[in-house]
Amino acid sequence: MTPLLPLAAEQKSAEVTDWAARIGWLVGIVLFIALVYWLMREGWKWHGTLQGDLPELLTAPEDTGPVRLGMSGRYHGSTTAGQWLDRIVAHGLGTRSRAELTLTDAGLDVVRPGASDFFVPAAHLREARLDKGIAGKVLTEGGLLVVTWQHGDRLLDSGFRSDRADEHAAWVEALNNMIKTTETEGAR
Repeated sequence: MTPLLPLAAEQKSAEVTDWAARIGWLVGIVLFIALVYWLMREGWKWHGTLQGDLPELLTAPEDTGPVRLGMSGRYHGSTTAGQWLDRIVAHGLGTRSRAELTLTDAGLDVVRPGASDFFVPAAHLREARLDKGIAGKVLTEGGLLVVTWQHGDRLLDSGFRSDRADEHAAWVEALNNMIKTTETEGAR
């Protein structure tokens, strides 16, 4: 057994780490990730440019009348009506945020801290429904309040989720009743 001992003592471990190659790979990966994020941001801006024909968002009038309903929750985005993956990014409508919704006789007021607030006049409201998804956000069936409204010459769907999901049905009923009343008054 003694002849094996000198053989083992003479063996040398191979060098394990080539630091220059590792640093090169790390820098390459970081640059690739930065490029992907930059391309995504440019795509988002380009998408907004394509939607440049959308008019500016309306703001709430000073006197909106009595409050019918109020809700706090999340705004999940707006899409072209009926096309739940065609996100609208112009004028900040693509920015997800917290939201305070107030339904009054004048319309729907959406206050979004950190994003653009907007107001939908009652005459521009078209439909309210419960749905399960909108542009990158999918929930359980009926987990999302979707309001269809007219903005310029486009119909948009905006998705909201209340902090208390049991409020959604009351919102759908109130909005649809308001829409029917507005249509009836407009037909006279």
